[in-house]
Amino acid sequence: MPARKREYDEDDVRIRPGRSSRPRTRTRPKHSDAVDALVITVDRGRYGCVREDAPAEDDIITAMRARELGRKSVVVGDRVALVGDTSAAPGALARIVRIAERTSVLRRTADDDDTTPEGRLERVVVANADQLVIVSALADPPPRTGFIDRCLVAAYDAGIEPLLCLTKADLAGPEQVLDYYAELDLPHVLVKPDSDLTDVRRRLAGRISVMVGHSGVGKSTLVNRLVPDALRAVGRVSAIGKGRHTSTSAVALRLPGRKGKQGWIIDTPGIRSFGLAHVSAESLLHGFPDLVEGTLEDQPNCEHTTNDTGCTLDAWVAAGKADPRRLESYRRLLTSRAGDDGSMA
Repeated sequence: MPARKREYDEDDVRIRPGRSSRPRTRTRPKHSDAVDALVITVDRGRYGCVREDAPAEDDIITAMRARELGRKSVVVGDRVALVGDTSAAPGALARIVRIAERTSVLRRTADDDDTTPEGRLERVVVANADQLVIVSALADPPPRTGFIDRCLVAAYDAGIEPLLCLTKADLAGPEQVLDYYAELDLPHVLVKPDSDLTDVRRRLAGRISVMVGHSGVGKSTLVNRLVPDALRAVGRVSAIGKGRHTSTSAVALRLPGRKGKQGWIIDTPGIRSFGLAHVSAESLLHGFPDLVEGTLEDQPNCEHTTNDTGCTLDAWVAAGKADPRRLESYRRLLTSRAGDDGSMA
């Protein structure tokens, strides 16, 4: 006798829930007991951190990035939350579980050897800086306005206030450089080997300042004068990198002073170029505020290069309303953006 065919109804159908509808079996910890800290150095997956309200002589907490952060980058100047062993004891290792929202990001386009098929990499130099201190010698080596212009563009693009620091003022006067930037009302300080640094300290107090400058301009000498303990502090940092020479690594140093008014300086000796390929043409113009008004009545779609016939910037400069050297520098940066070599000339 043939077997009877079974009939099915809705009670026999079992529907497996979709992957997205499954209840999560794991909840991420809130880390309510995390310790707030400032990242002062980064070296091959290890981050040196200190509590901002701790004494200047407090030891550095070595940390690694927690997996839950994903691909979020951690840079010098980041304010982070730490869990795990935050004792700063030898061999102790904490974890960075949160990165606070950044108030500013100073970027640069990387060097020629840091390229991808899509183009040159954009690198974050530091986070949460308030001020970019552009260190330039007045002689030996002579001042390079091209370098200063690049730094100003980067500062304005990041929303960071610039401060021009002119060193070796005992060898030459600042008139030529200050005249070049006369229309910008650019804040500046003069430094001699034996000069009093009260004005410099006042401008750095209570702020996070990034210092950039060419080799030989006296930046390291200035850092050591501002932070007498700088060499020892850098030595402590190099222990994180297991002996790596820290002269090519950015490091944040706490300035001496009253608690809450101390401030930080971030030395960036590893930055030998400041590419601006990541900066839009419009933002680039903001680095030349003395030229902005000259473009207000320009022809539509004018790119302000030497190839744009009738660019009003030419008439603006011819009328003596801006320094022709400033227009030349602006156009040179415009031309170099597509294949920016990061030159600091």
